[in-house]
Amino acid sequence: MTETQNQAPEPASTDTGAVVVPDKPALEGLEAKWSQAWKDQGTYHFDRSQPRENVYSIDTPPPTVSGSLHVGHVYSYSHTDIVARFHRMRGKAVFYPMGWDDNGLPTERRVQNYFGVRCDPSLPYDPDFTPPEKPDPKRQVPVDRPNFVKLCEQLVVEDEKIFESLWRQLGLSVDWDEHYTTIGEKSQLVSQTAFLRNYARGEAYLADAPTLWDVTFQTAVAQAELEARDYAGHYHRIAFRRADGEPVHIETTRPELIPSVVALIAHPDDERYQPLFGTTVTSPIFGVEIPILAHHAAEPDKGAGIAMCCTFGDLTDVMWWRELDLPVRTVIGRDGRLTRETPEWLEGSAPAYAELAGKTTFSAREAMVGLLRESGDLDGEPTPTERKANFYEKGDKPLEIVATRQWYIRNGGRDDALRKEMLQRGNEIDWIPNHMRHRYENWVGGLNGDWLISRQRFFGIPFPVWYPLDDEGQPDHDHPLMPSEAELPVDPSTQAPRGYDESQRGKPGGFIGDPDVMDTWATSSLTPQIAGGWLTDDDLWSRVYPFDLCTHAHDIIRTWLFGRVVRSHFEEHQVPWRHAMISGFIVDPDRKKMGKSKGNAVVPTEILDKYGADAVRWRAAIGRPGLDSPFDESQMKVGRRLAMKVLNASKFVLGSVGATSLDHYAVSEPIDCALLARLSTVVEQATTAFETYDYTTALEVTEKFFWEFCDDYLELVKERAYGSAAGGDSQGTHSAKAALAIALEVQLRLLAPFLAYATEEVWSWWREGSIHHAPWPEPTDLGSAAAADPTMLDAVAAALIGIRGFKSQAKVSMRTPLADVTLSGPAEQIARAELAADDLRAVGRIEGELRFSASDSGELTVEAELAEVEQD
Repeated sequence: MTETQNQAPEPASTDTGAVVVPDKPALEGLEAKWSQAWKDQGTYHFDRSQPRENVYSIDTPPPTVSGSLHVGHVYSYSHTDIVARFHRMRGKAVFYPMGWDDNGLPTERRVQNYFGVRCDPSLPYDPDFTPPEKPDPKRQVPVDRPNFVKLCEQLVVEDEKIFESLWRQLGLSVDWDEHYTTIGEKSQLVSQTAFLRNYARGEAYLADAPTLWDVTFQTAVAQAELEARDYAGHYHRIAFRRADGEPVHIETTRPELIPSVVALIAHPDDERYQPLFGTTVTSPIFGVEIPILAHHAAEPDKGAGIAMCCTFGDLTDVMWWRELDLPVRTVIGRDGRLTRETPEWLEGSAPAYAELAGKTTFSAREAMVGLLRESGDLDGEPTPTERKANFYEKGDKPLEIVATRQWYIRNGGRDDALRKEMLQRGNEIDWIPNHMRHRYENWVGGLNGDWLISRQRFFGIPFPVWYPLDDEGQPDHDHPLMPSEAELPVDPSTQAPRGYDESQRGKPGGFIGDPDVMDTWATSSLTPQIAGGWLTDDDLWSRVYPFDLCTHAHDIIRTWLFGRVVRSHFEEHQVPWRHAMISGFIVDPDRKKMGKSKGNAVVPTEILDKYGADAVRWRAAIGRPGLDSPFDESQMKVGRRLAMKVLNASKFVLGSVGATSLDHYAVSEPIDCALLARLSTVVEQATTAFETYDYTTALEVTEKFFWEFCDDYLELVKERAYGSAAGGDSQGTHSAKAALAIALEVQLRLLAPFLAYATEEVWSWWREGSIHHAPWPEPTDLGSAAAADPTMLDAVAAALIGIRGFKSQAKVSMRTPLADVTLSGPAEQIARAELAADDLRAVGRIEGELRFSASDSGELTVEAELAEVEQD
């Protein structure tokens, strides 16, 4: 059966097939049983015969396979799956692929540690290379780039198997035939083609510019990958000298950058420095002439109110350098050390610079402070402070800013018109919850530069670019050599450009390949295109794009979500999806973010093995989109209890009572009609909630009804359903059985997106096919009884509670008979309760009279007498 062949059952249908109910239903083993069945039967296979209007497509985040999944992943991906299952039951052909993000730095680090190797691209290819038998991460063996890449490809395949196994255990209804990797050939083709088109349109460009640089990993870092952390340091009060020898003091935590100072800057309204604007000072130790300039970003109330602008110490320096058109005087190299050669502007003070040359920034700082003490330019002693420093999110040392040649894609950070277009694209997305739109807008509004997409790494998609070499063997970066789209994908490190051969690589008059690879976000920004078949499957692309939904946590709005908007804006001139459902974080009970380093992480397989997937899915579903949710393992017990109750209640209805006929016309008793009427309302509420992506409310209303159904209705009508109250096969018995069967069948479908395994198990006892291809319930599924008055349930429930309460106060068993019972309360409530008199008499074991008395009381009350028990 295809997903669009789901038809609502005929109201009077009684064809439920053979009913086989196990003696002892159990949750154990359901994941293995049904995940294998779903795989074998292709239950979640995408039906591409459907037109776009009948397709629901999902762009879900490809997890980094070199990392480890945590409970936050499990919750977030469960939210996506719950939505996917709802739309599948609504008759949509659901396109739900899974990707693996397997390129980039995380994979390289894992390979280095796992195999005990490090990549050295200067080494020639060794066809006989084998990794060390006893890897030592602290003594890594150098390996050429092709072999290093092979090790990366080898390891990610094993990691992907582990991830897929966990997702299958969780019950994600992914079509695994549609999975992709961010390093695979399809991703290479899409990424390189998109880049060539960006370049041809002027959206991608190569530039020498200040670059955030991680000295440990030796790679550029994008603005979106920054993490501000507290960093201990010292303030140093240092004198620059005016022409008359008078000092102008600045305060800095980085005196080692004095060799790169290009200006002193104060706020234009700062009266202390207004007389100095336009004049110059000389730098201490080196005597370089430095201008004093004004800029509104200077902070009068910070330190001395005047700051030295270095090229480059921080992002403010970059802004000043750009806006004030200052020179570049870089002294820190890619290795995080001060350059070993004396810069030309310091040639007059080479001996002094020699004290700093080649040192790390930390050692150079100590040396510079010593020089300042000797010269008398240090005013007092350094005072301890703690400042905010930018770190690469995966690094452990503060970032430096160095001038490097990198590839960029325009994103509005330096173009107001494009920024406005990106903000408008954000308005075209339906954000769930809506306030996440502000995170997007704040990010776009705060951009201070274009998107840096190149990385100095090895395992990634290479730029399809070569550079011609002049007669001296120097690359001409202004005239790059590009392949045609028909030649893609290419690897410039092993292939020659058109018109050249491999013998000309690296030689004067020949060529050299671009050594960099694309950042993993630059590839992941194309997941709709990669998964949707752009360039590779026009038929699929026409059916799924633009996607209906993207889902992920709020921390990657600035990276993954924004990147996809940028790429689709340039290529497709629209947003890549209609809805963005953003999840919060799973935090520990103290509301701290969970992580291995903090010792509060939860391993997903442990909770899945202990409580079962349905319990974990239930816990995920009570976390609303966008809200952080504290992890409490005891909540899993609640979800497990619900799943187990579904099995046991279904066994009672289908097995013990034998209520299997969906005969709507048999439902005649008022209380049975009231039940289905109330359930009709639940169906409407759950459907409305799901349609607005409020899966939590859909679960709440469904679960509340289910427990009332089990605790009250089942107890109330079971005697009549058995036939004992009426003395046989009566109309009342038929009514009870039909109501039980119909109500159970509808509730199973309502619960199916949440409790994927338990509901599938019960469905298999009773119905043909998979419940996950059954149609989502409609009020019409409940027949004409849905038009009854559902408030009768409340009145009967109140009466039942009163009878139970009397027995509890009397400290007797619920099975103890009563001799005489009077129910009193508001007339309307009493009248409704009286319609279920026979069922109340049976469940309450009332042997004497059962009276119903209207009164002025605001609530229903019970007066009763215990029946005399004969003594032996």
